[in-house]
Amino acid sequence: MGIRHYKPTSAGRRDASVSTFEELTAKGNKPEKSLLKRRKKRGGRNNQGKITIRHRGGGHKQMYRLVDFKRREDGVEGVVKAIEYDPCRSARVALIFYTNGRKAYIIAPEGLEVGQRIKSGDEDVEPKVGNSMPLAKIPLGSVIHNIEMQPGKGAQMCRSAGARAVLNAREQRWAQVTLPSGEVRRIPVGCRATIGEVGNSDHQNVVLGKAGRMRWLGRRPHVRGTAMNPVAHPMGGGEGRSGGGRHPCSPTGKPAKGGKTRKQKKASTKAIVRRRKSRRNGQLK
Repeated sequence: MGIRHYKPTSAGRRDASVSTFEELTAKGNKPEKSLLKRRKKRGGRNNQGKITIRHRGGGHKQMYRLVDFKRREDGVEGVVKAIEYDPCRSARVALIFYTNGRKAYIIAPEGLEVGQRIKSGDEDVEPKVGNSMPLAKIPLGSVIHNIEMQPGKGAQMCRSAGARAVLNAREQRWAQVTLPSGEVRRIPVGCRATIGEVGNSDHQNVVLGKAGRMRWLGRRPHVRGTAMNPVAHPMGGGEGRSGGGRHPCSPTGKPAKGGKTRKQKKASTKAIVRRRKSRRNGQLK
């Protein structure tokens, strides 16, 4: 795992960098065909054809890897066969062959190696890297990732490259976990998590260097609201290059920098012990 910088042979190459992919063990080999699914491009549109996510479209064709986020092969030992690249996520994925004949992809944590044996469940499972266990069985202070929010639903938190959370405490049927954002949240102890932190932590240091690499990822150009007409954006219009005349917002008027957007009566609010810090002034939101 590392970063390779290009020589400045052109304007697009000058500041660009790429991952060395040295942690991958299946270079040149095709992914497991039984765990692949065609990923259809939707261009940020919903089932009505309306754009719900702006600045999406195009991009390279991708095959989706069916990642096992539930880890419900209890008591069945698995062997890591390969660490592979996944075009649909920032983290790497590990191909697992279970002793019962089943194959699966999992998010590859830091330190997971080919040939290593992993296991999931709540009985006779050691808290070592790659093993999945209920929060009730994980030692306090452990670094975890791939965390469920509801038992049996599958992991929803800490799945991207370099993500890690810390199990702080347990009280009756609740566990307290510090998330990467700094938020402390209560999670049912029956929810499962995987030991260790997600690999490929250098992903955040990669510099794309040119607009074309962003287009390969399916991201279209982002236009400033102040450059639009008043009919197209709340910050549009004005004589000359105006500053917008209001706090930054989306075309629908939703605050873009520091504004509170969480619903006050959201059911999961009671599970938040400490709010995450705002990036603007370091204050708790």
